Amino acid sequence: MNKLSDKKLFLLDMDGTIYLGNRLLDGTLDFLKYIHETGRRYMFLTNNSSKSVENYVEKLGGMGIKSTKDDFLTSTQATVVYLIKYYNNRKIYGLGTKSFRQELIQSGLNIVEKLEDDISCLVTGFDTELSFQKLEDACMLLYRKVDFIATNPDLVCPTEYGYVPDCGSVCGMLYNATKRKPIFIGKPEPDMVNLAIEKTGYEKEEAILIGDRLYTDIACGIAAGISTALVLSGETTRDEAEKSKQKPEFIFNDIQEIYKELCK
Repeated sequence: MNKLSDKKLFLLDMDGTIYLGNRLLDGTLDFLKYIHETGRRYMFLTNNSSKSVENYVEKLGGMGIKSTKDDFLTSTQATVVYLIKYYNNRKIYGLGTKSFRQELIQSGLNIVEKLEDDISCLVTGFDTELSFQKLEDACMLLYRKVDFIATNPDLVCPTEYGYVPDCGSVCGMLYNATKRKPIFIGKPEPDMVNLAIEKTGYEKEEAILIGDRLYTDIACGIAAGISTALVLSGETTRDEAEKSKQKPEFIFNDIQEIYKELCK
C-alpha cells in the first residue's frame, strides 16, 4: 500500500467530505493549511453541478477558505469539455440551475431553456431549481431521440439534515418515463482526475482522491489509476465500505483524522 505521507496532490470531494450543507467539517481548515505549508497541492473535485466555480469560491470564502478558480474542477467543467468536442455550435437544452446554464453559455455553447426545433442534445445537472415543466420538456426531447448527457450519477446530495435527490435521481425519473439513459460525465468517469493531473503536472503516483462515496469518488480514483481514501463523514458507512467491491486504499472517519495521520 502507498503511504499517505508520500502524496503531493490531494483531490478533494466537497459535499460530505469537507462540509455538509453550509457547515464546515472539523479539521478541514487545519488539513488545508497543512497541505499548503508542506508544499503540497490540493484541488476540489465535485460532481455538484448546481453551482458555478465562482459560486464555490464565494461559498468557501464564507467558510474561511480562500480559493481561486484554479483550485476547482467540477462536473460542469468536464461536461463543457465533452460538449465542445461533440456539440459545438449545435443547439443544447440545459436542464439545470440558472448558474449551470450560464456557465455553459459562457463557454460558448448554444444553450436553450425552452423547447425549440433542431435541439441536438439534452444536458442535465443537479437542479435545485427543478420544475415539472423542465421534466416534461426533457421527456419530450428524449422521445424525439435527442442525445442525453448528464453531469453526474449521484443519487443524493448530503445536507446538514440528511439527503436530497441529486442528478442521478432525476435521471432515474426520466428513465422511468422514457427508458432513456444518459451518458454520465463526472465521477466515476476518470476525466476529472485526468484533467487535474494534466493541469497540475503531478504524476499519478503522487495523487490521491478523497471522498465520501464509493460509487463516484472511490470508483473514479480507481478508474483513473490513483490512490483513494474514503471518509465516513458523508454518504457511506464502514459496513458498506467493507462489503463493497470498490475498495479504497484508506478509510478514515473524517478529514480531521486524515490531517492527524499526516502530522505523525
